Amino acid sequence: MAILSDATRDGVKLELRGARPCFEEERPGWKGFVEWEGYAEKKEEAKKILAQYDFHKPPEFQLAPLPSSNPILGGNRWKEYHLALGAPLRDIPDISWDYVLKEKAPDMLHVLQFPYNGEPPRRRLVKDEVTSNADFFVRNHGGIPEIDAGSYFFDVDGLVKNPQRISLQELQDESKFPRQSNTVTLQCSGTRRIEQIHEYPGDGDELINAPWSEGAIGNARWTGVSLKRVIKYCGGFKDDFDPNDMHLEFYGADTYFKKGEVYNYVVSVPWRKVKLNEVLLAWEMNGEPLPRIHGFPLRTVVFGYIGARSTKWLYRIKAIKGPSRAPVQMKEYLYYTPQVGKHNVKYSNGFSIQDMPVSSAIMAPEDKDQIVHDGKIELRGWAYSGGGHWPIKVEVSGDGGNIWYQVPPDRLSKKYFHGWRTWSMEMPVDAEGWLDFCVRCWDNSLNTQPTFVRSAWNWDMHVTSSCHRIKIFSINRTKPDTAKRLKFLEEKKIPLLPITQPLGVDLEDEEEYDQEVEKQGGRDPKE
Repeated sequence: MAILSDATRDGVKLELRGARPCFEEERPGWKGFVEWEGYAEKKEEAKKILAQYDFHKPPEFQLAPLPSSNPILGGNRWKEYHLALGAPLRDIPDISWDYVLKEKAPDMLHVLQFPYNGEPPRRRLVKDEVTSNADFFVRNHGGIPEIDAGSYFFDVDGLVKNPQRISLQELQDESKFPRQSNTVTLQCSGTRRIEQIHEYPGDGDELINAPWSEGAIGNARWTGVSLKRVIKYCGGFKDDFDPNDMHLEFYGADTYFKKGEVYNYVVSVPWRKVKLNEVLLAWEMNGEPLPRIHGFPLRTVVFGYIGARSTKWLYRIKAIKGPSRAPVQMKEYLYYTPQVGKHNVKYSNGFSIQDMPVSSAIMAPEDKDQIVHDGKIELRGWAYSGGGHWPIKVEVSGDGGNIWYQVPPDRLSKKYFHGWRTWSMEMPVDAEGWLDFCVRCWDNSLNTQPTFVRSAWNWDMHVTSSCHRIKIFSINRTKPDTAKRLKFLEEKKIPLLPITQPLGVDLEDEEEYDQEVEKQGGRDPKE
């Protein structure tokens, strides 16, 4: 009897245990969407199928060097999960990668191929205060469903007085739902995780704790309807429930896997956040319809919160008592104290991350750049604070954090209630050799950043909020000896960089050597 197998286009292959399963797409025009929540028998069937396999183990990317490939990590076990469950999920890894190639910039850093996690080139990210759609980071937890706008609707139910089913066309009817536009920064809690990984490794789940650099953040102009208006349209909450204890639970159409079980992506935010008009049901990003990779046709945008609460491909909003007990809310995005690790970690001894803390990064130059300059080096970067705060001051240091220079106010981008600020500065630099540059931000509540990454370490390596640090090699041509050497190399057409490549010529002739040594009083002391 022939053994059946399925494979992704990039060569991940899975020999099937028995016949190919098939989980039907329930809604016409919703390709790739399998609704798991509320269907216990279907979830149990999927769990039994997954239990038959020995899937790929998570790759070691913390105690071993990161691969130099792009994509850095493949997410092969996540691809295998989809292959094991058959149509329509088996095609989702390839479909999702096609959207990466179609909708994202060609030079993205692919942190994880599937589910897709990617960030743009560092210098280009801070070129403008508004991040282009092509360069906006992507942090997906599952594959990309293909939903037709004309077939789209979402349900509002749970503890609302009048549950509703609302189409995209109805939501966009301004006579019912006045729209709003807001400039809002979204940031993954894993931004700058690579700094924690390099110094103090932690949990090695490649999806939950992907090795992000400084680009898992972006600032966009979002257009849609405040969720508060939608709840009002549904008559508000039932009278016998305290709205102060109410959460709004968001259901995404992507399929999510956790410890051998299958789910849809589900998270929640408290009503107190919604009633401030700080949760948007958005269909537009920077004046254009949402890209599919960013949640087309509708997503939530939660101002100032961890990006994981901004749910893509929204299909349901449920009013519930207290926070969601779905795994992404209850078992992930938890911040632990430094003495918690594999030996004692529990879901209950971490606390749920919501507001993003003050943070910043130097995006140019890059770590270990070697820079020839005339006493000044231009730095560029971003600064951000969540929870309704905003950056008021950015400072940079060229000596590891002892002496700080304030970025001039006119070198900071526009101030938004819920957006980042890009910044640039010509840093005075006299010293040569390796220098430790770092940056810190102050927000309007005078919150600032811990000095060292050790202060920010936690088991899942979330929220790297310490001062961002880079090392650069300074070559100051205002120094006479440096100017002389640079002129010599230019005349001989000998490259200076990289500094690690030895010079193929003598560093000085014997006459110059003798003169310089004599000035020093000779090599040996005298009696």
